[in-house]
Amino acid sequence: MASVNKVIIVGNLGRDPETRYMPDGGAITNISVATTDKWKDKNGEMQEKTEWHRVAFFGKLAEIAGEYLKKGRQVYVEGSLRTDKYTDKEGVEKFSTDIIANEMQMLGGPGGGAGGEGFSGGGGGEKRAER
Repeated sequence: MASVNKVIIVGNLGRDPETRYMPDGGAITNISVATTDKWKDKNGEMQEKTEWHRVAFFGKLAEIAGEYLKKGRQVYVEGSLRTDKYTDKEGVEKFSTDIIANEMQMLGGPGGGAGGEGFSGGGGGEKRAER
């Protein structure tokens, strides 16, 4: 049986993108996206829960994300999950799960208006920058 590793999120950037370049010149951009669920509990009180998602862009898509995305901007991201293992400064083994983006659409315009522009490509993430 085939398997599927696909993630789609729509949320807001929690900070400006961070772009860096690998020795071979390939771009990597990381963003943090918040998604918020809202619901009424059994007492009729509004509740909300925000999840934060780490997203990585590679190649041309990384350059576009780094240039055009800004803190607070709403964004649509499509990609796959990847979990990496690393050792922190204290020698403790840790795990980090990121969304490796292969498609991105800027939503809401810079001033919060309607409309958006979509971009694809640059996924895969064969190369990983140091943390």
